[in-house]
Amino acid sequence: MPRNDYVFDDYKNLPRVLLFEPGGSSAEVLLYGGKVISWKNSQGEELLFMSRKVAGRSPKGGISVCFPRLGNMGYTKEISSSKNYVKSLDNVPLHLLPTGNPSSVDLTLKTSANNSNIWPRSFEFRLRVALGPNKITMTSHIKNTDNTSFSFKFALQNYISVSDISEVRVEGLETLDFLDNQQQGKRCTEQPDALTFDGQVDRIYTSTSGNIAIIDHEKKRTIVIRNYGLPDAGLWTPWDDASKAAVSGFGDKDYKTMLCVDSGVLEKPVVLKPSEEWKGYQELSIISSSYCSGQLDAKTVAFYAKPHQV
Repeated sequence: MPRNDYVFDDYKNLPRVLLFEPGGSSAEVLLYGGKVISWKNSQGEELLFMSRKVAGRSPKGGISVCFPRLGNMGYTKEISSSKNYVKSLDNVPLHLLPTGNPSSVDLTLKTSANNSNIWPRSFEFRLRVALGPNKITMTSHIKNTDNTSFSFKFALQNYISVSDISEVRVEGLETLDFLDNQQQGKRCTEQPDALTFDGQVDRIYTSTSGNIAIIDHEKKRTIVIRNYGLPDAGLWTPWDDASKAAVSGFGDKDYKTMLCVDSGVLEKPVVLKPSEEWKGYQELSIISSSYCSGQLDAKTVAFYAKPHQV
């Protein structure tokens, strides 16, 4: 049984933190970028997808933090893409208390003379990654420490491990408007049915309910993404387009066992005045496999739709 404390290790010359909780689940977080490169349940099953393709120093997949700007409504700037964006740990507990509280790590990023050419505004970014029984949460705080207002967009890219992309369904995006990046950002409306996949998808859903379920029938597993302060959702699979996969750093066969479902502020940027602070919260959780056949159970959806204190 692993100890319930921090173990500093190294991942491809990038330091990481190993998190554990009493129920047996675990996670691995890179100190650079706060990128989550592993999340395992109590049975040791990996829930996140990580590509085996070597694509630079930063590994592709997991959960990536994208801030402060994104490409043309796409995701082009991961904090973890460069070690120039140095993070420091703050308020790091050495172990879990016997109360059963989740193991967590706090990371922070502040503008400095060393990165002022990359970050044109003065700000403080704080990220907490917390592990609990059958769930992992990421809480982000961005404070404007500049003397003028600035705007930004933000995303958490969640690369979910699936058994077969063609057998997966996504619920929670029905009837919503979305921007189709395959049609130059054309605004469309989703059908009333759950989403399934038989080709490329590159979309941004706007004004979501904050509750999305990824149902994997073969694995008999449902992952629910719940968020606060992150009104939009990205959905991406390159399918069998090897060139699109390669541009994003993935292998041409990775699409078969991967689905990217993101939480973010993707359409309308956040505007912060001096000293103002923004908060975004995401929770990924696993729910009973009994909900993996057909529509997600109505009572479960209702539970996750309730307002929660974050």
